[in-house]
Amino acid sequence: MAVEMGVVYRGDLACEVTHGPSGAKVTTDAPVDNGGRGAAFSPTDLVAAALGACLVTIMGLTAKTSGLDIDGTRIHVTKEMAAAPMRRISRLVATVTLPHGKFSESDRAKLEASARLCPVKQSLHPDTEVVMEFVYPGE
Repeated sequence: MAVEMGVVYRGDLACEVTHGPSGAKVTTDAPVDNGGRGAAFSPTDLVAAALGACLVTIMGLTAKTSGLDIDGTRIHVTKEMAAAPMRRISRLVATVTLPHGKFSESDRAKLEASARLCPVKQSLHPDTEVVMEFVYPGE
């Protein structure tokens, strides 16, 4: 299934991205260390955000089919850039914090395995290190 997006360059290294099916809009700006103003997500920031959203969405699908409640789960993603041999995302660290409830070892294994299979992670270049940490407060 193909999904179309539109991108309009607004000048000064800023873009407006439109999601074709919904019409939702996101603006981007180059980061300060790359000549931009840092006034919005950079394109590579969106990759990091997409990883976090994808992880929890796939976990949500698994939770739904397994009768688990993961509402309120939080993802914190840290993006690290490399400058050489070319500017690229070198490392993404995603900390997944489930907010409540006790999960059996089997449930934990299911949720964590599903996160590792998220399509965004699977689409990243093998040289991009992806670290996932899972936190279960109160357990």
